[in-house]
Amino acid sequence: MRQKNSRAGVTLIEMLVVVTIIALFAAIVGPRLLHRGDQARVVAAKQQISDLQLALGQYKLDTGVFPTQEQGLGALRQQPGGLEQWHGPYLVKDLGNDPWSHPYVYKYPGDHGDEPDIVSYGADGQPGGTDLNADVVSWK
Repeated sequence: MRQKNSRAGVTLIEMLVVVTIIALFAAIVGPRLLHRGDQARVVAAKQQISDLQLALGQYKLDTGVFPTQEQGLGALRQQPGGLEQWHGPYLVKDLGNDPWSHPYVYKYPGDHGDEPDIVSYGADGQPGGTDLNADVVSWK
């Protein structure tokens, strides 16, 4: 004869305990993981600005000048008219936006030395700001 198992399945209390533990874990770990993602965007913006500076340096070596304000960073991918010494493209792929999906700001002549200024305005897309909204700039 078979005996019936009187404790087959999971009780409602056991299920609630498991769900509560998972919710507590998510509440504690979740914000930390989200903050890491924000930090990664800042690091990515710094790296992209550094890559743009290297490409601009190569552009200047070939042409003798930096792209004008009007030509902008697009001159690293497409040859501006009247530049015979251009040996680009100087970027492997099309210029994208910063990690927050805002376009990079290019200014030449720059306000911080002889090289162009490149700026990402951070998460809010506005000049200035603190923390995640702080500008990521080429001159620092």
